[in-house]
Amino acid sequence: MHFIPEELDDYVVAHSENEPELLQQLTRETYQKILQPRMLSGHYQGRVLSIISKLVNPKNILEIGTYTGYSALCLAEGMQANGELHTIDVNEELVDFQRKYFDKSENGDKIIQHLGNALDVIPKLDKIFDLVFIDADKENYANYFEVVIDKLNQGGIILSDNVLWSGKILNTTFKKEDTATPALLNYNKLLKEDTRVETVMLPIRDGLTISRKVTN
Repeated sequence: MHFIPEELDDYVVAHSENEPELLQQLTRETYQKILQPRMLSGHYQGRVLSIISKLVNPKNILEIGTYTGYSALCLAEGMQANGELHTIDVNEELVDFQRKYFDKSENGDKIIQHLGNALDVIPKLDKIFDLVFIDADKENYANYFEVVIDKLNQGGIILSDNVLWSGKILNTTFKKEDTATPALLNYNKLLKEDTRVETVMLPIRDGLTISRKVTN
């Protein structure tokens, strides 16, 4: 989805950092072999994730929603040398695909995969995180926030993807089967009003929110 004219969007991408070759390969294979390839973060958003991670320089990163591993590799670019990235997904069929690309990267030995429900996995992680990326089922965004906020260092960052949901967050009525849109509306309201974080929503691709933990 383009929130600015496509020509301007192309200009923005052309004047941002190039996409690393490994991520180009991952993108090609995802589109060839995996369902719903549009779930990839993609070139531009991937470079945004990369530079945010480099600015934060996190020791420990948590990712909720791995898909084929693109965003994890982008976030790992800014990780400290002795850091770890823990990424969680429910899709067992993608584990080997993810690991293949993780192992091709210079951070492969620092990326730890977890298979299962993030709400079950996160409480068992004996880590405090500096950077969290939420990009999984939208219905649980608020639940993910509540389970990670106490595992986030003060000053740590939560990145939330798809918060504009292709513009559906402007809808005043929802189809009965649409559970994601009202969940995202509630989540966006939560981030705005929760005094534990300060939040800025960015109109990047499908919407990316940056929330910084200011108090416990």
